[in-house]
Amino acid sequence: MVSNGIIENSSTFSSILTISANAGLFKQGVEIHSRVVVLGCSMNLYVASSLVNMYIKMGFIDFAFKLFYDLPKRNLPIWNLVLRGICELGRLSEFLRLYSDMKMENVEPNGVTFCYLIHGCCKERLVDKGRQLHSHVIKNGWLESNIFLANVLVDFYSAFGILVDADKAFECIPPQDVISWNSMVSVYAANDLLHEAVRLFEEMRLWDKHPSAMSFVALLNLSSRGKELLFGKQIHNFVIKVGIDYGSVLIQSALIDMYGKNDDVQSSIDVFQCSHERSLECCNSMMTSLLHLGFLQDVFELFSWMVCENIVFDEVSLSSTIKALSLYSSPSLDNCCLLHCCAIKSGFDSDSMVLCSLIDAYSRSGQIRFSQQIFEALPSPNIFGFTSIINAYAQKGMGYECLAVFEEMIQRGLKPDKVTFLCILLGCNHSGLVEEGKMIFDSMRTIHDVYPDRRHCSCMVDLLGRAGLVNEAEELLMHASSEGDSVMWSSLLRSCRIHQNEHVGRRAAKRLMDLEPEDPSFWLQASNFYSEIGEFETAIYIREVAVARKMSRDIGYSLIRVHEFH
Repeated sequence: MVSNGIIENSSTFSSILTISANAGLFKQGVEIHSRVVVLGCSMNLYVASSLVNMYIKMGFIDFAFKLFYDLPKRNLPIWNLVLRGICELGRLSEFLRLYSDMKMENVEPNGVTFCYLIHGCCKERLVDKGRQLHSHVIKNGWLESNIFLANVLVDFYSAFGILVDADKAFECIPPQDVISWNSMVSVYAANDLLHEAVRLFEEMRLWDKHPSAMSFVALLNLSSRGKELLFGKQIHNFVIKVGIDYGSVLIQSALIDMYGKNDDVQSSIDVFQCSHERSLECCNSMMTSLLHLGFLQDVFELFSWMVCENIVFDEVSLSSTIKALSLYSSPSLDNCCLLHCCAIKSGFDSDSMVLCSLIDAYSRSGQIRFSQQIFEALPSPNIFGFTSIINAYAQKGMGYECLAVFEEMIQRGLKPDKVTFLCILLGCNHSGLVEEGKMIFDSMRTIHDVYPDRRHCSCMVDLLGRAGLVNEAEELLMHASSEGDSVMWSSLLRSCRIHQNEHVGRRAAKRLMDLEPEDPSFWLQASNFYSEIGEFETAIYIREVAVARKMSRDIGYSLIRVHEFH
């Protein structure tokens, strides 16, 4: 065209630049830009819009901004274009400033504008600003006429867990929009609202709407978290019945995970073996299911099979295998080193999940110094890294080291969670640090706004009992939300026997027998306590009652023979 002496116009430039941007021909697009400048077309609104679009797709948002603000006049489409670019490139801190500039120039926004603005508020966690924008949407009457805007509002409120408002936005969407139905089912499932998710799922079927694979995955994940095996089987049967992409990797991996989390390992294996493609996702789901159920040797065998079949493993596969190794009573140091080398060779030696598993595995193999070296090499350890090294120190009875790492964690501005506190309390327990343990336990609620659960209370009862503070331990149990369980009262009774506290021991023995009327081990513990304090008649009576109820002690055994991992 140019070689024939035909001069390009603005329409030509706009079309060619759009084609170049969509095809990823950025080098040619930049050359065309130089031609635009030569011919003086850069201030044309349509050409400028195409240029801004191209540079946004190239990732040059600052240069796109310069072109945008150099324009003498900007219309609504180019404002929306820049807003979209900010959302896509993650420059969300600037989208409110851009909206303010837009209002100053008296450019009236439309529904598309608010789609980008509300999406930006969602990513930046600006719930109040998002609500304000929602009020503008209602004022302009766009909600009933703009399905995309209603869907954005559903996603926005769902992200903040404000399901009442998400439901209101959903009700404004016509039933013909199947995407919204699937989205709302996933929202309810993600928030563990089983009945609401099932209700909406049934309504979809009444409206003859077809659930997507993502809806089924969300429902299966809900079954996994809620231990709803029957519900999970019903979803499985429905998937088979309607023939919805049963071979989908997402659905198959969700099914494997669902059965595994519900302790049905055989069904999990059946789904895995029947899958058309043994994908990485299915292998990872199978591995985590086996790990959850304690089939450690099978985890190693599956990992070895993946390597032999040239299925490239990822950080999930590797960390699951290392985790399985750490769960052995005495992990082999050679196997720890072997998997560590595997992590280095595969490039996962900087992955937080893999390194946390290695910290745990090395400490359990008796090499706490290797755990220390891995932790110290972390460029910016997160809460999981800190918790892993605290747990490693706790297992070795290094209570002061646990407290030192915890202090460093707080100084870095990281918020400890329940697992972190449990590891610290275990470290104090194994080291006999009573006052420090009490201080940490008290700080959970008063300083860190973390409420202790039964595991924390059980650890504190054991710590206080070992130190002979059985009265304090009993008081803690009585003030616990459930007044303690049988494990806690058993721990207290054991401490009373060691420290010969008859008064607290009597109350603990009675409470223990009330809680576990059918468990012989607890009754025998109570009988032994009464024998030790000289009340032989009571001890004999307790044993006779146990025999009369035909209680017997079953000896446990393992279903899995664990071999050495080579």
